[in-house]
Amino acid sequence: MRKSFVNLHIILVLSLLIISGCKKTEDPIRFPQGTFPDTVMNLQEFNSAYDDYNVGLNMLTGSSPIIFSSNRGSSGGQFDLVQAGLAFTFDQTNGTFEMEANMLNNAFLDKLINKSQTSGNDFGPFRFFSSVDGFEYMALSSVNAQGNLDLYYVRNRPIYGTILPDIEGPNPIKLFNSASDDAYFCLDSNQDSAYFTSDRNGTFDIFLHNRPAEMEVSTWFNLEYAASTLVDSVSSASNDKCPMIFRKVMVFASDRPGGLGGYDLYYSVFKKGKWGSPKNLGPGINTSSDEYRPVIGYHPDFTNYFMMFSSSRPGGKGGFDLYFTGIVFPGE
Repeated sequence: MRKSFVNLHIILVLSLLIISGCKKTEDPIRFPQGTFPDTVMNLQEFNSAYDDYNVGLNMLTGSSPIIFSSNRGSSGGQFDLVQAGLAFTFDQTNGTFEMEANMLNNAFLDKLINKSQTSGNDFGPFRFFSSVDGFEYMALSSVNAQGNLDLYYVRNRPIYGTILPDIEGPNPIKLFNSASDDAYFCLDSNQDSAYFTSDRNGTFDIFLHNRPAEMEVSTWFNLEYAASTLVDSVSSASNDKCPMIFRKVMVFASDRPGGLGGYDLYYSVFKKGKWGSPKNLGPGINTSSDEYRPVIGYHPDFTNYFMMFSSSRPGGKGGFDLYFTGIVFPGE
């Protein structure tokens, strides 16, 4: 009788072990997608006691090099380009998001910046790769010999291995430059339309110029000057500057009436073949100080966009500081 009891006990133990072994292991990934926090974060590691703004970035990776404008090198005088790095981690088990910002000393970016900079102020860097001709480009706005802002570009082959490619330029973007101030170049996501700001009509407005299909970017830039199209659905009688486009959303800065003070940030959504009426991004982003040069972008593992911008609001290190936030655009 006791032997039978022992055998039964062994069978029960073995059964429990088999059942527990077949039990599905709990999936550790509780957050397959992240959401960029909608709190506005001061990127203190980038910022100085002077003006730090005009960052260029539209896709965020685990570690992203960026270039922006600052007058720290001249103690508040001339604006030059500087480099930095932005990195983040997202824990899919507990949903924790952490951001890290730091200044960089990347050899290629040093070469790119040294080649691009002029003897005057340099603003608004915008980097992109053209699959049509296989070159990387950076457009920027610099002061010309007459004291006005013109658009310029440099280009290089992508980096392969450890050899730093040669960089051509800076060359003026002749197609867009006028006798007025022309600045803050960007492309739409398809790279078939360029947007920029100019005060050729008296105040700063946003203009558009389409690129002929399959024309190489440098060939396009070097065409003789031709009038660009005013984007009248977003431009106003006030100053509208710094357009930046990602997918169907345009963000820009404007000092039009009805804002919170100074320059505010606005957005417009492209629908039915035109840009919609601009909407103020509201008090979660804008303040009574100036908000300037917004850039938006994405990460494929996140549910919302991110936005970086500059602001002279109190609480920073001084002058304009760089900020980061997650954002959703209603109606997009």
